Amino acid sequence: MTASKFNWYWLLVVILLAIIVVGGVVVGLRYRPGQPLEISIPPGQEMSGTIYIEGAVSNPGFYPFSYDDSLETLLQAAGANKTSVNLSGLKLYIPEMGGKVEPQKIDINRADVWLLKALPGIGDTLAQRIVDYRLQNGLFLNIRQLLKVDGIGTTTYERIKDLITVAE
Repeated sequence: MTASKFNWYWLLVVILLAIIVVGGVVVGLRYRPGQPLEISIPPGQEMSGTIYIEGAVSNPGFYPFSYDDSLETLLQAAGANKTSVNLSGLKLYIPEMGGKVEPQKIDINRADVWLLKALPGIGDTLAQRIVDYRLQNGLFLNIRQLLKVDGIGTTTYERIKDLITVAE
């Protein structure tokens, strides 16, 4: 390589570096950062409502819940036995706004006296008779068998028939 070609080579490299540096300075001076991006998160809505629990629980039905409730709390309220509950098959049903919610049915084969007393027309005495009948004669096969309990007539049965069930 001759000296003149060597000088032209270095001159070209210096000119390219100067163009890059000047271009970078110009771009840097013209850069105007935009307004800072503001992210706002709306406050969380407090969730509350009712949830229907059935299956391996002693009292299936609708239970009120709030944001702070845990699944364990809700299952305990429904009378779930921790050893017999399989949580791998949970099903969550969310009714539409304004949808009709069916009343909670009481399983007359599992309900205690205090729960049976919640039925219209069933007081302490009749609730105890239902439990006693179940203990003496076995589980009810259908809800009509409730008419065999002393003190429960057609009128009382008609009043509660849509509120009771028997376990399968």
